[in-house]
Amino acid sequence: MDGFMRLLVKGYGRFDDPKVRQQAGKAAGAVGVATNLLLFAVKLIAGLLSHSVSVLADAVNNLTDSGSSVIMLVGFRLAGKPADEEHPFGHARMEYLCGVTVSFIVLFLGLQLGMSSFEKIWEPEETVFTPLTLGILIFSVLVKLWQCLFYKTVGKKLASEALQATGDDSRNDVLSTMVVLVGAVITRVSGYNLDGFLGLCVAAFITVSGFKLVLETGGPLLGTAPDPELVRAIHKRILSYEGIIGLHDLAVHNYGAGQCFASVHCEVPAETDILISHDIIDNIERDFLKEENIHLVIHLDPVVTGDQRTNDLKVQVQDCVAKACPEASIHDFRVVWGVTHSNIVFDAAVPYSLKDSDGEVRERIAGVVERLDPSYRVVIHVDRESR
Repeated sequence: MDGFMRLLVKGYGRFDDPKVRQQAGKAAGAVGVATNLLLFAVKLIAGLLSHSVSVLADAVNNLTDSGSSVIMLVGFRLAGKPADEEHPFGHARMEYLCGVTVSFIVLFLGLQLGMSSFEKIWEPEETVFTPLTLGILIFSVLVKLWQCLFYKTVGKKLASEALQATGDDSRNDVLSTMVVLVGAVITRVSGYNLDGFLGLCVAAFITVSGFKLVLETGGPLLGTAPDPELVRAIHKRILSYEGIIGLHDLAVHNYGAGQCFASVHCEVPAETDILISHDIIDNIERDFLKEENIHLVIHLDPVVTGDQRTNDLKVQVQDCVAKACPEASIHDFRVVWGVTHSNIVFDAAVPYSLKDSDGEVRERIAGVVERLDPSYRVVIHVDRESR
């Protein structure tokens, strides 16, 4: 596949270059248009000659695939547009929209094919499968299998949801055409006309696959949790800078390939000059943009480190939190010491997978911490985070 794409795209392999990635996506779309139009033409001829609804439906499927490839081609072109006043984060999410569009086309096709198959079962029509028809179907299976491998390989290289969704569609076409082919052989050998029933089986398979594709391709538009490996890498790198003693509230937003934005709170010693801490923060943001292509925004959190009384209490509170809610971790810890009572304020970070409500988490933790001393008043803010 790589050798074929290098013939079509100059510099193929440099996927960090937006122009190369865009050209590769457009080339993949053009290949899809050409091969699907070819399959549509030969299957249309075979379907008309054999009077087979399943073969004709397969032909229409390939015509629809050509339309999907055109949508994908246009999508890569639009996704490459730079940011403007109305879209300050760029247009890279157009690629996600194309993936969703292809998924809905697959779903619609499955439903349409199901209706045609019911009609063929209700009013059966004699089908005549010739050796030419069987040969065309075998040729179609081989071409669609190549298409599936092509889209999947290029899609993984480009990290493209749209291309991988199209690869799944090609895989569905391989299976549906195989069903039609087996049915044609059975009809030719036994004389039993299974055309409508096989068409219905294919329709059910395509409909279910289309529904799954809608869910998969729609995820990035709704906003999915960041890759755990990326989260760990960001944590490790930020903590490697001298002067950063902790971080929390990391949020990663993906606006398409090459458009990654993130924000995080970094804890720094309150005793350090604010200008020095700000300089460290600036360096981190600049390094991430230059070396990781991540637009990082950092909120600076000063943490008092010189008060031993507060530090000792923090250790005690961490032990209490571990007992009350093992899934939680705390940050932004501070204490307002008073004469009759002291306010203990901190954030508790818990995973989205924890079923307890925020109120239940607060109540559990506060109950344990307040047992340390009746004069403690606990103020807790619960954060939900991906892990």
